[in-house]
Amino acid sequence: MRRSSVLRRMGALAACALATVLVAGACSDDDEAQDASTTTAADAAASSTTAAEDDDVTVLVTNDDGVGAPGIDALVEALSERDDLEVVVVAPLENQSGSGGKTTEGPLTATEATTASGHPATAVDGFPADSVNWALGEGGITPDLVISGVNEGQNIGPAVPISGTIGAARQAAQAGVPAVAASQGLGEPPDFPTGVQAVIDWLDDNIDEVRAGTLDAGTVIDINAPTCPDGTVQGTVEVPVNEQSTVDLTEVDCAGTADPVDDVIAFTNGWIAVSRIPSTGSQT
Repeated sequence: MRRSSVLRRMGALAACALATVLVAGACSDDDEAQDASTTTAADAAASSTTAAEDDDVTVLVTNDDGVGAPGIDALVEALSERDDLEVVVVAPLENQSGSGGKTTEGPLTATEATTASGHPATAVDGFPADSVNWALGEGGITPDLVISGVNEGQNIGPAVPISGTIGAARQAAQAGVPAVAASQGLGEPPDFPTGVQAVIDWLDDNIDEVRAGTLDAGTVIDINAPTCPDGTVQGTVEVPVNEQSTVDLTEVDCAGTADPVDDVIAFTNGWIAVSRIPSTGSQT
């Protein structure tokens, strides 16, 4: 073979080899781009999942009967069964019924505790409103909603200003956090399941607003469920509070026929009374 032919053939082989390298490189770049695209998509999916998990509503539960009371325990157990809530419990160390919106001057003492069924909690040595202040302050809790209760005994009419259950809810509302006060009528025993279900029903109806942060914090939702001595609860009705009522708050007739024009008439006639009360107002 001539020298010129050999050179031409070697040149052709070199060109072919260079083309192969270039094609392989292009393929490698495409593969890397595809890998990057896949990784980006996976990261986005993971981020979306994390965001969905972050949509859980944080509920701070407190009361005025004390951290070991049966009413708060029943409520916490029910709320904890939901997969859309993060439940945090901060409540008074001991029973503080009738303390209204009182607060303690100076530092507060808080200790680890549990509810009656063993749910982790923090016990604050002070009033119900102190528990809320500690939770929002030193406790570093940023709830979407505060629920105070379920209290043993109705907080309706003239009882509203002295209620520690309502005092705690008002303290939260004054700090800009929407709040619910829930109470179960006296009985032997109090029908806590009815009061708890009333709270759950309200939460179901308002969970989207709570999650979006659009629920009004200027008023407190006051829920009072009767314990029927006979018969069953007639239903749920939204009514105004009548602090001037002279009706006996303890006489409940679940077959009552009176028109439920206010919280006292509704409750004593066997209705679950749901009322809105100002976050500020006269309170002992």
